[in-house]
Amino acid sequence: MKIFNTQTRTIEEFVPNEAGRVKMYTCGPTVYHFAHIGNLRSYIEEDVLEKYLRKHYEVTRVMNITDVGHLSSDADTGEDKMLKGAKREKKSVMEIAKFYTDAFFSDCRELNIKKPDIVVPATKSIGSIIKMITGLIDGGYAYLAGGNVYFDTSRLDNYYVLSNNEAEDLEVGVREGVDEDSNKRNKTDFVLWFTKSKFEDQELKWNSPWGLGYPGWHIECSAICISNLGERVDIHCGGVDNIFPHHTNEIAQSEAYLGHKWCNYWFHVHHLNTPTGKMSKSSGEFLTVSLLKEKGYDPMVYRFFCLLSHYRKSLAFSYEALDNAKAAYEKLISKIASLEKGSCEADREKVSILTAPFYKAMDNDLNTSLAITAIYDVLKSSASDADKLSAIAEIDDVLSLNLLKAAEEKRNSKETSIDSDFAEWIGKMISERAQAKIDKDFARADSIREMLSEKGVMLTDTREGTTYTVVEK
Repeated sequence: MKIFNTQTRTIEEFVPNEAGRVKMYTCGPTVYHFAHIGNLRSYIEEDVLEKYLRKHYEVTRVMNITDVGHLSSDADTGEDKMLKGAKREKKSVMEIAKFYTDAFFSDCRELNIKKPDIVVPATKSIGSIIKMITGLIDGGYAYLAGGNVYFDTSRLDNYYVLSNNEAEDLEVGVREGVDEDSNKRNKTDFVLWFTKSKFEDQELKWNSPWGLGYPGWHIECSAICISNLGERVDIHCGGVDNIFPHHTNEIAQSEAYLGHKWCNYWFHVHHLNTPTGKMSKSSGEFLTVSLLKEKGYDPMVYRFFCLLSHYRKSLAFSYEALDNAKAAYEKLISKIASLEKGSCEADREKVSILTAPFYKAMDNDLNTSLAITAIYDVLKSSASDADKLSAIAEIDDVLSLNLLKAAEEKRNSKETSIDSDFAEWIGKMISERAQAKIDKDFARADSIREMLSEKGVMLTDTREGTTYTVVEK
């Protein structure tokens, strides 16, 4: 398997630290509001990556939940997002955290996103965070100033190892959200721990060697990752907007603390864009899974829409584009529903041939668009229906588009009012097909089945004979 590594900016062969085992970390949500569908695109792509890795390796995946410390700007300034949510809804921070954590995982279930093996809120990790900050101070990588603990980026040979940024990009006024902090020795330094000297209205505070306070956003991911996966991680995932400063700071503090390389591969998913730019919670229509359902879209249609594009390309959202994905998805389900379930078993060797293009696409930097094309190729092939269904099931173990489940539901959705002449014709065609099978004229039998399928008539062969279901075309 080859995958694009953000840190080296090249497509590399994926080789885990330990043979047969992968340690995977995913940046989780800040649970101050509902996740919008742009946020969820990243989790869909990460879910596909995890499920594909599980085809080859034992995978342990860890994800944090940010319920404290994520401020509203990149420069360690502004209001804590959790406090902002609590004020908005007149609830406590922990009430907000629980409600939106539950909502996030509900959206994940709707989208067939597997819950990570280990999920850890920042508020449950204060001990490991304090331990890590203490180690950074003892090692000379962090300092106390103005009541806060800062990471000293001047101690690093290459702070911008993950991005193309230059020092000037952090000049005050150059980039939105960059304000002057006179406590910092260097403009690129970032906060590891805030004390009561700042943000007096912060609801969640803990005792620490540096005073009553709370952690910064970046340190939580490093502490949670290291304490649950150990000192060497295979792959770290997140949205492309996390590259700088969040993941850049994670690398800085983690490798300074450990004294060696921490993570080998960085996987980043690009933005979902609207006509006005990157989708966000503060601009335009707030698009959630619930809203899409209210508008009549199956969440699988949105997952299908995302997988039609490569994860390293920005994806333009519009309802017209989603309608096109819906039509394509429903047509694909109809094609799968037309396959006979039958009683014969699939031939594993033939199924392997059918799925080979899927594995080739996925091994090529997780090309889900070509992976979906592989499903259409399976349907067009001359393989038996049993082999086709088995191949599609294997592919959908990774893509998780509910293909067989939706096809079964379509088979079971009988058209109740069919014309008597149509019913008589169906009966005649079934009889002709049965005779063709007796005469060993299998080409004729297949052509009759195909003709009936085109009319929305799905056949099921049983020991007692052939039954049929008429589905909406």
